[in-house]
Amino acid sequence: MNFVALQGAVAQGVLWGIMVLGVYITYRLLNISDLTVDGSFALGGCVCATLIINFGMNPILALVIAALAGMAAGAATGILHTVFEIPAILAGILTQISLWSVNLRVMGGKSNLPLLKTETLISGVGDKLGITQAQSAMIVGVIVAILIVWGLYWFFGTELGSALRATGNNELMIRALGVDTNRMKLIALMLANGLVALSGALVCQNQKYADINMGRGAIVIGLAAIVIGEVLFSKAINFGLKLSSVVVGAVVYFLIRAIVLDFGLNTNDMNLFTALFVAAALSIPVFMAKYHAKHDYSETVEEDEA
Repeated sequence: MNFVALQGAVAQGVLWGIMVLGVYITYRLLNISDLTVDGSFALGGCVCATLIINFGMNPILALVIAALAGMAAGAATGILHTVFEIPAILAGILTQISLWSVNLRVMGGKSNLPLLKTETLISGVGDKLGITQAQSAMIVGVIVAILIVWGLYWFFGTELGSALRATGNNELMIRALGVDTNRMKLIALMLANGLVALSGALVCQNQKYADINMGRGAIVIGLAAIVIGEVLFSKAINFGLKLSSVVVGAVVYFLIRAIVLDFGLNTNDMNLFTALFVAAALSIPVFMAKYHAKHDYSETVEEDEA
């Protein structure tokens, strides 16, 4: 595997790592499987591309508006779940399906929008520093990821952030203390999908096009990155390290994917590989826990018999 391909995989991993931070908020902190992700990731890319191409907007401002669009998508899922009491997983599916039509509308009925002749934040940084697209994407991605991890670390240390984390840990208890758990869920879904859409917008600016299918499989990639990060940082106690671990997990995932493709795996089989990888990663800890429990029980029985 050549060095250029390696740089591209790392750059892609860092940019997608911002999306994984959003998945981490809903999946780990809130215990909700939010399937809005696939749609809100594409929404961020579509909104960003449309604003830059059709309105000549500054790429940084386009990123901000793309993130706000993602927050709106998260709010839609949150309202379906909290106000209409639709199960979270079904609410996410409904929003994801509707976002397919929304994304097409945003791009004027086109399935993709190219940014080949348009300057983006990543290409602009590359031109100013005289570096490659992949190196520029790594620099921008790392800076944005650090700022977001720092911001999330600060936010979840506040009273509101602590209440949000407590909602995921023990909803009944925190509700008994007078916290509006529906409001916490709504805020979490908005924050998570805002990060997902921001990631989609950054990936759009890096790859120089937005596509209606660019978010397909995003939730699976997010789960894979979270599992990898938790394995690599299994002894991490600090919440900031746990947040950082998911970004590192995304980088490792894309490196693994690049290596697998370099060995000759058909790109059409990539989704199957990812699904099997996530299934194995989620299953192994369960089997290990059962094995250790059985082993400890056997030792206890032997000691009692002795």
